[in-house]
Amino acid sequence: MTEQGNTDMELKGDAALILIDQQKGILEPRLGPRNNPEAELRMLELLAFWRHTARPVIHVHHLSRSPDSVFWPGQSGVEVQPRFEPMAGEWLVQKQVPDGFCGTPLEQDLRGAGIGQLVIVGVATNNSVESTARTAGNLGFDTWVAEDACFTFDKADYFGLARTAAEVHAMSLGNLHGEYATVVSSRQIIEAN
Repeated sequence: MTEQGNTDMELKGDAALILIDQQKGILEPRLGPRNNPEAELRMLELLAFWRHTARPVIHVHHLSRSPDSVFWPGQSGVEVQPRFEPMAGEWLVQKQVPDGFCGTPLEQDLRGAGIGQLVIVGVATNNSVESTARTAGNLGFDTWVAEDACFTFDKADYFGLARTAAEVHAMSLGNLHGEYATVVSSRQIIEAN
């Protein structure tokens, strides 16, 4: 994706990093081909930066209502990947649907902490990332999505045409950018500090 120039971007001191669904299940081969093979490295770079600058980190984990989900409670897929293990003082939000705000205290907790700016990373771009970013934007949060710190999987469109993960990712980011969120790279986020 081509980076969009935005000279007035400013990363606030209390901007929250929202890290979505970095659980073991997302690595399941049955999910199919994915894009952005370095996405986890970018997520880890942003996570390290957030921890270094003492900004709030919010881990969002999925506990599915569907027994055939990779995130069904009671099996290993629901466990967090060790490299993304929350640290003391970091928030943990557990959701049952893709949207991190739906049925969770996330909005109330953010408002209570006076946090107005969110940076969203994780998986899948067209599912939990997009739905959470849409709600965040609709609720009035200054929402950024790090395009290189998200990924998704191959998927057929409504008409049955096979789409690559890169195509699905790009369309999802296109849905978000300029309406619900600002789509940027992880480097742009760190440089906006």
